[in-house]
Amino acid sequence: MIKLSPSILAADFSCLGSQLQKIDQAGAEYVHIDVMDGMFVPSISFGIPVVKSIRPCTSRVFDVHLMIEDPARYIEAFAKAGADIITFHLEAAPNVSDVIARIRKAGCRVGISIKPATPVEAVLPYLEQIDMVLVMTVEPGFGGQSYLEHTTEKICSLRQIIREKGLDLDLEVDGGINRRTIRTVLAAGANVIVCGTAVFRGDISKNVMELKEVFCEYE
Repeated sequence: MIKLSPSILAADFSCLGSQLQKIDQAGAEYVHIDVMDGMFVPSISFGIPVVKSIRPCTSRVFDVHLMIEDPARYIEAFAKAGADIITFHLEAAPNVSDVIARIRKAGCRVGISIKPATPVEAVLPYLEQIDMVLVMTVEPGFGGQSYLEHTTEKICSLRQIIREKGLDLDLEVDGGINRRTIRTVLAAGANVIVCGTAVFRGDISKNVMELKEVFCEYE
């Protein structure tokens, strides 16, 4: 199944609760929450209190993307705040297996993200231990960037490996996904699609429904 995960990094924070309700009612399956610490990436976004405060606004899956150094420190806190999926960066974890174990213990699904320059081979040893791989299709840290075309090959390679291994594993993409690039990533094999400005700029409900109409072509 293909799922839409709107990134609230592009939302209007002054009315975040009502915007979450709009994407919920329009049929988005996930809510993508980018957590940035100003160290692993240059920007600072939101943390545990924000996740906790918006949890009552929607019953949708909270897809929490930790762009932070040493993510193991905060796993339990994000789980308690309402995360359903916790994705951490392979490049930021000194002990990848330990982070995976901590997320499992906290009762959440596990995702591993790789940056555009990180080779697919780096994540292969962990595929059997996780639920999702997130391929960054822009450099992490800022919203509104343009899709990096060379990442398409990484998506294709990972989908082929997942199929060959017979794994039930989601393949998520994040960065520069809009009405032009969405077909590229869907054709490459992605099935969890993160969109920020493509959802929150303009009519949110209409944007969600139009993006999901494209999904029907690939399901």
